[in-house]
Amino acid sequence: MSHLTLAAEGLTVGFDRGGPVLDGACLTVPAGRRLALLGANGSGKTTLLRCLSGSLRPGRGRVTLDGAELRHTRAGLRAHRQAVQLVLQDPDDQLFSASVAQDVSFGPVNLGLPEDEVRARVAEALDLLAVAHLAGRPTHQLSYGERKRVTIAGAVAMRPCVLLLDEPTAGLDPSAVTETLAALARLQDADSTVLMSTHDVDLALRWADEVAVVVGGRVVQGRPDDVLGDDALLAPARLDRPWALVVGARLRELGLLPTGALPRDAAALLAALPQQPGVRA
Repeated sequence: MSHLTLAAEGLTVGFDRGGPVLDGACLTVPAGRRLALLGANGSGKTTLLRCLSGSLRPGRGRVTLDGAELRHTRAGLRAHRQAVQLVLQDPDDQLFSASVAQDVSFGPVNLGLPEDEVRARVAEALDLLAVAHLAGRPTHQLSYGERKRVTIAGAVAMRPCVLLLDEPTAGLDPSAVTETLAALARLQDADSTVLMSTHDVDLALRWADEVAVVVGGRVVQGRPDDVLGDDALLAPARLDRPWALVVGARLRELGLLPTGALPRDAAALLAALPQQPGVRA
């Protein structure tokens, strides 16, 4: 794996009914960074991810990888999908083999790789997603959270530079969310760039290096605290300001927090509060 910059430039996508879902949308997935993609239901998040992965061809605009334009030919798509992998929201849309190991091996096998290389990639992917103990388990016997991580492992086995994850934490309990985020951290340590779509503004604020909001067919991208603190942007996108920014702003008004960037999660917020002598937060 190596870091490459994936970008969308002026994407316009329309379907049979209504106006365009995307209308001149631009997005940059910075190499080696965590990018959270947010927006209302039907705003075009999944459509944008499908364009970035090559599975949907836009009516206008282009997708580039380190400046090289994606070509929608068999050879062009094959090369792009070795560098960029999309994992759908519903794991059952992508799990179809009898066992976990067989499912994760599907992509490398179809690349025509030698058997030893396939086994090495499967073991690596299962280990990164912390599901190696499930290798022989039938996929239909997995929990929902386990199925989510196995589908990500299947993408990781392709050793992509960029992973596009469509709501990987949706429907998970808090423990499974923690496990999934830990797996994503290991993927970044292994040189994968991760773009995650989500409706969870609090998760986006604490996890992402940058956020992008899809609204009105376009994309607004920037620092998490800047974008997610912009109420004029959040309202039409049907998003609320993250609680950490709301509480942090109020504490600053009360003189309890210093100026500068607001804390982005509970631990940072507690650490920023003034401490009374002899009292620990």
